Amino acid sequence: MSDGQFPHHHHGDEHVHEHAHTHTHAHGRVTLLDGDPEAHRAPLARGAGVGKLLFVDPWCGIAGDMTVAALVDLGVPFAVIERALGALGVAGKARVRRADSGGLGATHFDVEVAAEQPHRPYAEIRRLLASSALEAGTRLLAERCFERLARAEAAVHRVPLDSVTFHEVGSIDSLFDVVGAAAGFDFLGARVVSGPVPLGHGHVHTAHGVLPVPAPATLECLRGVPTLDAGVDFENVTPTGAAVLATVAESFERWPAQVPERIGWGAGTRLVAGRPNALRLVLGEPAPEAATASELVVLEANVDDMTGELSAHAIARLIQAGALDAWATPITMKKGRPGLVLSVLARALAADELSALLLTETTSLGVRRLAASRLERPRRLVEVETRFGLIPLKVSEGPYGPPQVKPEFDACERAAAAAGVPLRVVLAEALSAWALRSKG
Repeated sequence: MSDGQFPHHHHGDEHVHEHAHTHTHAHGRVTLLDGDPEAHRAPLARGAGVGKLLFVDPWCGIAGDMTVAALVDLGVPFAVIERALGALGVAGKARVRRADSGGLGATHFDVEVAAEQPHRPYAEIRRLLASSALEAGTRLLAERCFERLARAEAAVHRVPLDSVTFHEVGSIDSLFDVVGAAAGFDFLGARVVSGPVPLGHGHVHTAHGVLPVPAPATLECLRGVPTLDAGVDFENVTPTGAAVLATVAESFERWPAQVPERIGWGAGTRLVAGRPNALRLVLGEPAPEAATASELVVLEANVDDMTGELSAHAIARLIQAGALDAWATPITMKKGRPGLVLSVLARALAADELSALLLTETTSLGVRRLAASRLERPRRLVEVETRFGLIPLKVSEGPYGPPQVKPEFDACERAAAAAGVPLRVVLAEALSAWALRSKG
């Protein structure tokens, strides 16, 4: 019992039990230390990463718990993570501790639960997130991570998405990993770039028996992501770590053009011969040539035999799956038939997945792919308190004049319906609440 209330739950994301505490220092091993894990640096403010670049350096691999720990070590206040986990309304306790990982000072994240966790269907995870009190940006990012995990499991087991049941991934510690990481990335608001992902080899014991490393679900989550041989005989990348990374990273490169400002280390506790087992995050200003444009693709499909309902459904699914934007344009096709061009704006990393979804959800027989770029205004989601409840707003900032602030229309629509007031009243109050918050 670690605090007299919760028994320790071995936590290594899905398949690897990483968190057996050790106090015997050896090169590559992690030693957990006493003291305040946040005392070594000043905390970051919300939005501190807006306009900046966050480089994820998974040089020794990545897991969900290591990601949360690295975010806290970087400067995301642990209170932000705790509030997000508390908003889920599930039993469990999380903490961070100081750690020494092969001579590197780092932070360690751990979860304690009261009992063995049941297997959770993906539909239950969706309901839990949707009904939670999570901030809008955190909830949306967590939903995208779990959808990636669910699609990976569906592909591995060749079952429909709604039939997916999470085993290790559905446990409280993995749920806390995903939501904690989502809260940290949302709090920062930075553009995320990652290094190529080094993969271990060997085998791992799972609820489905012995499987090869990288685990099948991990590899599915990493579709389209550059990978390397890590040269280690263990699972150094877990499905949760892979899903979070593939969801938040907009591109993958050895090292971005960046001026480093903050560095965070997140420690695992698995022994790795000859190297510290830690994930590194680097927050800094992008170099001038890297700060202006983002490389994208536009996907297009022509259809002349789809109803408006199906087109709307396809657009909604594409947005849900991570498209930056999606739209339909009326055209006249061969033989004078009226039709539509369904277009998708996406990061290049997501092009294959979204092309497959476009072919799945439409009647088109092909998808065009065009290179594109755009100048981006940094944006983030915030929530303001109103008499109609919490209302999320999209705030777009940067060196382009005063911020653009827009309340999320769907949330305002629901609040107006619940209160029996005109929609414009909720919109106006949300903007007024933001103005008061900005002055304070």
